[in-house]
Amino acid sequence: MRTEPFSSTAGSSTSIEPGDPYPLGATPVEGRTNFAVFSDHAERIELCLYSEDGATEVARYDLPECTDGSWHGFIPGVGAGTTYGYRVHGPWAPEAGHRFNPAKLLIDPYARELAGPFTWDDALFGYTVGPDPDADLTRDDRDSGPFIPKGRIVGTLQRRRPPRRVEWSQTVVYEAQVRGLTMRHPLISEDIRGTFAALGAPPMVEYLKRLGITTLELLPVQAFLQDRHLLERGLSNYWGYNTLSFFAPEPRFMGPGGRDEIVGAVERLASAGIEVILDVVYNHTCEGNHLGPTLSWRGFDNAAYYRLLPGDPRYYDDLTGTGNSLDTNHPRVLQMVMDSLRLWASEYGVGGFRFDLATTLGRRPEGFDPAHPFFHAIMQDPLLGRLKLIAEPWDVGPGGYQLGSFPAGFSEWNGDYRDVVRDFWSGRDGTMPDFARRFAASSDLFGEGRRRPWSSVNFVTAHDGFTLADVVSYNDKRNEANGEDGRDGHDDNRSWNCGAEGETDDAEILALRAQQTRNYLTTLMLSQGVPMLLAGDECGNSQGGNNNAYCQDNEIGWIDWHGADADLIAFVRKLIDFRNSRSAINRSEFLTGARDDRGRPDVTWYSAGGHRMTEEEWQTSHVKCLTVRLSPKDAREPMVLVMLNGAHHGVEFTVPGADNRWKLVITTVDREEQDETRASGETVTLAGRSLVVWEQLA
Repeated sequence: MRTEPFSSTAGSSTSIEPGDPYPLGATPVEGRTNFAVFSDHAERIELCLYSEDGATEVARYDLPECTDGSWHGFIPGVGAGTTYGYRVHGPWAPEAGHRFNPAKLLIDPYARELAGPFTWDDALFGYTVGPDPDADLTRDDRDSGPFIPKGRIVGTLQRRRPPRRVEWSQTVVYEAQVRGLTMRHPLISEDIRGTFAALGAPPMVEYLKRLGITTLELLPVQAFLQDRHLLERGLSNYWGYNTLSFFAPEPRFMGPGGRDEIVGAVERLASAGIEVILDVVYNHTCEGNHLGPTLSWRGFDNAAYYRLLPGDPRYYDDLTGTGNSLDTNHPRVLQMVMDSLRLWASEYGVGGFRFDLATTLGRRPEGFDPAHPFFHAIMQDPLLGRLKLIAEPWDVGPGGYQLGSFPAGFSEWNGDYRDVVRDFWSGRDGTMPDFARRFAASSDLFGEGRRRPWSSVNFVTAHDGFTLADVVSYNDKRNEANGEDGRDGHDDNRSWNCGAEGETDDAEILALRAQQTRNYLTTLMLSQGVPMLLAGDECGNSQGGNNNAYCQDNEIGWIDWHGADADLIAFVRKLIDFRNSRSAINRSEFLTGARDDRGRPDVTWYSAGGHRMTEEEWQTSHVKCLTVRLSPKDAREPMVLVMLNGAHHGVEFTVPGADNRWKLVITTVDREEQDETRASGETVTLAGRSLVVWEQLA
């Protein structure tokens, strides 16, 4: 499409009134709409109204008032369904951090719905694209309006029932992507697959309920941009960590029912006892570095929204590895984040949020601060402070790894748990002390500040990395399909292929892989803290060794329900049921060894020989066997005994204690579970790389 130089034609036959500076966004009220948008440094802002499909501009107005940085106006006769965008006038001074360009139509940062397609074109860039290293200093005056989605004015959503809230101590998280979870599900109608309607369809809801999931954590559902370089390679952004709007849903996830489908899915899941939490990306936007496009925030006020490089504001202080970082130290940026969170919680009914690269959100100029205003703002909020709040505790900036440093009220993705558990079951020496700490909810990381065991969100796999089937099948990543010659993705996977790389017909290796899979899943569900299961791991889903499927919105990234392992699903269902019904496992306090009123320590650590672990045994690198006795908080429940053999060969274990009898309830060895019992002092031989669970008999 040919683009022409932009020319301003302000004015319309309908007058615009001063309106109100709050709330920000486009707010319809009885057939009229109040428009308000923030910019500290703009000199003039034009509101452009478009046809319903967003294709044709029909009117343009100067916003008549600016109050405390909020530019605002009120237009009679404009209501829900109208589409719109903005053009912002101000200094073009990249070396001073200002990149205003009225030729670029901008998406309202508060737009609640987007209309029309996004089409990549050089006119979307505020500067003249070219090979010159200083190209970003020269303003480009082509009109970007034909290529960018417009905001659509919408009303407030109404929920029919209150959102579901699950106690942390009962929480089992299931991490999934809307399309990946539903695109290949045989019981879901093809015309709704990949949408929220599919997520709320009876087969999906019933499956999650029967599995025992309490909390569905969705990868980003806020509107995101398709990267130009991916589209040029025939790929697309699958995971969605490239936000285009913090208030609008991703259009591809909505069917004919629009935003109401999201509310419907959340409510149907809630009726089955399942809450929904969202993975949200407030650390950066899709506008990239100084060579990125001008789509929204950069054009409204680059110097206010983004962290610019100290001493050289032409460039961005990139703490996220994406080219830019939002500046939550600015009150209006913090307000935007808070308003967005409240929208998703109040209108859509979500029960919490997982904050991508949360370290960036808590950074002051001098570094990460657990007392940052971002954390204070959330914790004091009467709505948000009661929700599940999970931090991904790292970014790529200085001192970026902050595991255990977030304030009380926040849980954290425990990457150390993943690494240590993988090390233990792959047979690495010297893992025992760390394994015990991670198994017991990592009180060394989270035990201060009156935090609870659920501060640790434990996981063995997540969207970023191998699936569990690939953890036990590949030593090395297989990312060729990503088109980056294998340079992308982690190289340190801490995986073990059990003797053959990738697919194999060797029955012995396949049996070992299945046993290792059960070891990982059982360890995850028996550990104190909150377990997070990657969608598809319970049915043996593989990505063919791709450990970075961010661009694989296809059968590589989607769950293969046709190949689901029914026996593994049943095993996981049993594990979750066992966990949720035993207070010895899902305790609300950290394990300390303290005795209850019956004189039983909450936890006791034994060697394979049945005696308490000595300091020498803890520090002996080749020791890979451990027995853990867990006492219930509810005195009416039995004690639980967990035996773990991380060695590659069989080991004889002695049942610890005195005058107790134990019944076998779980084994990761592929055999029919017998009505097997043991008494204290008796022995049992555990196969190499296996785990068994016993329960005390009355």
